[in-house]
Amino acid sequence: MTESLQSHYDESHEDYLLLTPGPLTTSPGVRAAMNQDLSTWDCDYNDRVQWIRSALTKLATSASGYTTVLMQGCGTGTVEATIGSVLSEDNRLLIIANGVYGLRIAEIARYLGIKHDVLDCGELGETSPEMVRDRLQSDPFITHVVLVHCETTTGRLNPLPELAQVVKEHQCCLIVDAMSSFGGVPIDVDGLGIDFLISSANKCVQGVPGFGFVVAREEALAVCAGRARSLTLDLYAQWRCMEDNGGKWRFTSPTHTVLAFQQALKELDEEGGISARYQRYRDNHRTLVDGMQALGFKCLLPVESQSPIITSFYTPDHPAFEFKKFYDLLKAKGFVIYPGKVSKAPCFRVGTIGHVFPKDFERLIAAVKDSMYWLSEAPATDSLSSCPEKVITA
Repeated sequence: MTESLQSHYDESHEDYLLLTPGPLTTSPGVRAAMNQDLSTWDCDYNDRVQWIRSALTKLATSASGYTTVLMQGCGTGTVEATIGSVLSEDNRLLIIANGVYGLRIAEIARYLGIKHDVLDCGELGETSPEMVRDRLQSDPFITHVVLVHCETTTGRLNPLPELAQVVKEHQCCLIVDAMSSFGGVPIDVDGLGIDFLISSANKCVQGVPGFGFVVAREEALAVCAGRARSLTLDLYAQWRCMEDNGGKWRFTSPTHTVLAFQQALKELDEEGGISARYQRYRDNHRTLVDGMQALGFKCLLPVESQSPIITSFYTPDHPAFEFKKFYDLLKAKGFVIYPGKVSKAPCFRVGTIGHVFPKDFERLIAAVKDSMYWLSEAPATDSLSSCPEKVITA
């Protein structure tokens, strides 16, 4: 940790830490950057937009031929803008899903009337290259493939390099929802053959909510004119407006969020870039898992599938345990965690991204230990944590 980054650490955390996959805990510098009003028509603002677009593209790849488009709204809105703008009426989309966010893309496709198929591996199922290869070989009409890199339903990091290779072997357009991984996990869009990568301001770059962005291969984006199924979610039109007008957004942009994001990008560079942030997140995750396991908690996923973004733990198999009470006790001690989202396994989640450090997770472990009220309220069972009877596969 650099001396400057350490100083950010010492000044922060006045209330409680957001240990979630986003919105997340931000630095004092990021929050302070919003303390300014700028006009969306002024070059002072639009120059910043252009700087952000260039910086994001460079983070995604050193290759030429790529651009970045910013889109107002939530991350899901940017996913919808991409799906709705990239696929024509003649195209067919394969959606690889092993969690809520993959299935949400399928819901978007249904709403928009896009021809699609879903390879649903189940919430606890792994997605293998062989499964994708089999599906692509069995359906020659598939032209596009979309997958979620880090599925925060469980915390699984899907094998992007292996899956991308199969998609490109079949000459399909590859769309990657890297909402909760870009900026925190190294990804080279050109090296992997990614045509469209989608993420959001309030994730691993450590900005605040307000817009999403798409890193796109210019050649793939250029053929999308007239395909959009929505006026405001027209990715191609937004790109052309920014290109032709020096960073101008088509409609009112979240100016304060943009200012915060520019500062967040500067702090990412100061930390040492994505590789350094990835290492900090891994250190956070290791501190968390080691400490929770020492207290008897068990991880939902095997270690080889686990991301350093968010981790699911089985809830204690104890008659006195109530998640809401556990949550409130931790919040009172300065930590906000996440409820579980897996339908077939009782669990809760803890995020390890944002302006948080291993020392924060050492403090969290101490807080968890002090909050295990159920151990004194009812007789303990043989095992602290319940385990699933089986793993769901495709």
